[in-house]
Amino acid sequence: MSASSAAAPPLAHPPLLSLQGMGKRFGALQALDDVSLTLAAGEIHCLLGENGAGKSTLCNLIFGVYRPDQGDMALDGQPYRPQGPAQALALGVAMVHQHFSLVPDLSVVDNLLLGQARGILDRQGCAQRISELSARYGLALDPWARIEDLSVGERQRVEIVKCLMREPRLLVLDEPTAVLLPAEIASLLDVCERVAAAGCGVLLVTHKLAEIQRVAQRATVLRGGRLAARSEQPAAELDQLVRAMIARDLDSAAGPAQPERQPRVAVATRRPPVLTVDGLGVKDAEGVVRLDNFTLLVEPGEIVAVAGVEGNGQSELAAVLSGMRPATSGRFFLADQEMTHAGPRALTGAGVGVVPEDRHAEACVPALSVAENLFIDRLPEFRRFGLLDRRALARAAELLMQRFDVRAAGAQVAFGGLSGGNQQKAVMAREMTRPGLRFLLAANPTRGLDVGAVQAVYGHIRAAAHGPQRVGVLLISSELDELLAVADRVLVLYRGRVMGTARIPVADEEGLAALRQRVGQWMAGRITEGAHA
Repeated sequence: MSASSAAAPPLAHPPLLSLQGMGKRFGALQALDDVSLTLAAGEIHCLLGENGAGKSTLCNLIFGVYRPDQGDMALDGQPYRPQGPAQALALGVAMVHQHFSLVPDLSVVDNLLLGQARGILDRQGCAQRISELSARYGLALDPWARIEDLSVGERQRVEIVKCLMREPRLLVLDEPTAVLLPAEIASLLDVCERVAAAGCGVLLVTHKLAEIQRVAQRATVLRGGRLAARSEQPAAELDQLVRAMIARDLDSAAGPAQPERQPRVAVATRRPPVLTVDGLGVKDAEGVVRLDNFTLLVEPGEIVAVAGVEGNGQSELAAVLSGMRPATSGRFFLADQEMTHAGPRALTGAGVGVVPEDRHAEACVPALSVAENLFIDRLPEFRRFGLLDRRALARAAELLMQRFDVRAAGAQVAFGGLSGGNQQKAVMAREMTRPGLRFLLAANPTRGLDVGAVQAVYGHIRAAAHGPQRVGVLLISSELDELLAVADRVLVLYRGRVMGTARIPVADEEGLAALRQRVGQWMAGRITEGAHA
């Protein structure tokens, strides 16, 4: 593995894409500084770095979203400086962004026809093309489904299929697996390999070392907007890549970053449950049952994990408990206070923190500053003589940003300008520091986070649960290994019903392996003995 240098090493064949000395500044923030990279046709090149390292900025320069302040780009040996995404697409460069660019109330077909069709729309032809691509690459999609009815993972599939329909010669994927399940990740990596085998260059941004080990032919590491390292054999140099990325060692091996298992703290039993869910049911607009007779107790200081293949009722459960959707039947209580029909404001006032699965759509106002988003429902605390004391707000925000490692040029920059990982850390910071917090609902809280940030997030969650507040936590995630490492108890949802629940053994690798196998069976809809151990 080579250390950073201004010029990228030559390839055996002329590169499809060449970047030399790229630089980009946003106000006081130097997002990229003297970054060079080459990518060959048919190559899968992984781009690594912590949240805020400049990965998305580099991708957006390639796709024409931003204009570089310095440096040169070449595509197939010709000068390349797109004036916008439309020109990049016309030149054969397609990109899957971290945040979706879909119209929620339109169908998958209509979203994919936007900007691509003139005159009479051939919806049937487009639907057939979607089905063909879905079948070829294992990205199951209903062409006629509305975007707003799809899960986060399904929306990501739409974005990927939208790119593949253009048959690009360079495909840029900015953390595409952050919202996918393990089986979907495997399918996407298959997509990358098939696309590369057809001669397309693939630039894949990822934090997951297992993905690098499987598909990366070369890798480039960014740290603090600068080139930190390159690898010509990344599968054999994972430890060095991690060190270059975060400037410290992690016990991460080739798997996803997992929080270190720690002895679990005994749960207090004298106080009433933080959360009581009694027979909760949800039906969709067509009358289909999405959540069926869901019952659960969460004790003070307890971390309960909800596992399952995405689309089996987790989103509906989170929506009801956060006040975003009414329940069709059943009730739920915070301590002894019924909150079944309460809205988000009432739940927040009762001590509920919510980290939603789609931070960009549900957890922030991108046009407002980082400080305003961090204290969006506590702004009256910063009023003096009827006016907002922005200096005091910024000071409080900067302390919170430092505590949760939210990296930005300052507290007054627009929230939408943060990297996806830093947006997630900011949402976590706001929700976990609410006054009077007693229950935290966290849906995929580590989605899009780098290996170091994953450990930090679960450290904060443990501290909230096991500290003096004894916060009860309901943790919903598709990362099973993370759930088993952090939670006290796990339950599995399958088609809206609880298939099984069990306590997670501590310091018992054999018992943990057996539980992992049992949970896998529950996730597949198989009833086993001891389903409610």
